[in-house]
Parts: sequence; C-alpha cells; structure tokens
Amino acid sequence: MSDTSARDQGRDKAMSMAAMSSERIEPDDNVWTRRLVLFLRIMAVISILKGLYHWAQVTGFIGGEEEAFENQSMAWQTATVYFAVIELVAAVGLWLATPWGAVVWLTTVVSMAVIELMFPGIYGGSLTVVGIEAVMLAAYLALAWMAARERPP
Repeated sequence: MSDTSARDQGRDKAMSMAAMSSERIEPDDNVWTRRLVLFLRIMAVISILKGLYHWAQVTGFIGGEEEAFENQSMAWQTATVYFAVIELVAAVGLWLATPWGAVVWLTTVVSMAVIELMFPGIYGGSLTVVGIEAVMLAAYLALAWMAARERPP
C-alpha cells in the first residue's frame, strides 16, 4: 500500500470518527425549544391529573354524599364536566407538543381563571388558583417567546 493511500485512509477514518462524535453532541442551538417542550410535558401530566380529578368528581369516586355530583348546582356540574373533558384533550396535545394542544391548554387556563374570578359561586373564587394559573400562563408565554427568538425567520 502506498504512503498516500494509507494517509488518505487515515484521514477518512479520522473524519468519520469526528462526524460520529459530533452527531452525539447536542448543540445548544435549541435550548429554549427543549425547555418549552419539557414545560409542555409537565403541564400535560398536570392536565391529566386535573382531568382525572374532575372525572372522579363526576363518577363519585371522591367526595361524600353531600358532595355527590347530582347534589351540586347545574353550573358546578357543567363546569366540572367541561374541565373533565377539556383537560384530558389538552394533555394529549401538550404531550405531543402540538400547536392545538397549547391552544386547548390556554383555553383551560383562562377558563379556570374566569370561573374563579367572575363566578365564585361555582368553585369558591380562590385567588390562589387564579395566581397559579397566571404563573403557568406567564411561564408558557416566556418560554414560547424565547423559543421563537432562537429560530431564524
């Protein structure tokens, strides 16, 4: 084997090794996008838990005789069924990190805040719930904005 072909083979092998090692290293180009997806997945798990909680209320798995679904007001029943369905739909969309999932989740966040603030007779008007919903909304908007900034137009 000639000296030139051995050198070429060595160079090719070194380049292929460098290519393989660079494929394994994740660039930090999309760090905000990865953080946004992680946030969406965490919100998906929370949405599943909230949806299952509302279904437990509807089916009677939680609560006593006084808190039974059929003993509640029509407004409470309507809101509970609404959140039982929409939270689980949002969870699927959030887990998949789809645009529609974020829209449905934002609908649930705003709906819960509106019900707590404007219709306190339904769930009690807890400002703590409104504050938590506002923090989640602000975190999503901040992460989405930062993720959008790292992608060129």
